[in-house]
Amino acid sequence: MSDELDGMNEFERQVAEALARRPAPPALKRRILTERARRVEIERHSRPRIWLRLAASILLVGILAGAGLWQHRREEERHRGEEVRRQVMIALGITARALDHVETRLAAHDHDTGE
Repeated sequence: MSDELDGMNEFERQVAEALARRPAPPALKRRILTERARRVEIERHSRPRIWLRLAASILLVGILAGAGLWQHRREEERHRGEEVRRQVMIALGITARALDHVETRLAAHDHDTGE
């Protein structure tokens, strides 16, 4: 049991030692302030970069949106061109049939008149 008490006393001593207040190392405050100043300087220099990145991102989104809109308009024009072509082909077919009809009538007229 004496060993057990010695073990508890040793444990209590280690706990007390771990929890005891110790003075900070002499250079700690200087290192903390130096690190803080370095971070502030980095942050100060990075702020313009953040705005540049934001502006570049907005510009890129605008370019991509414009390219998408341009492509969409090209597709619409292509579809309209195809529709116009289809309508022209229908009109040419109608005209060809009308000319065939006129030619047939002229041929019949020539045949009737004996020419």
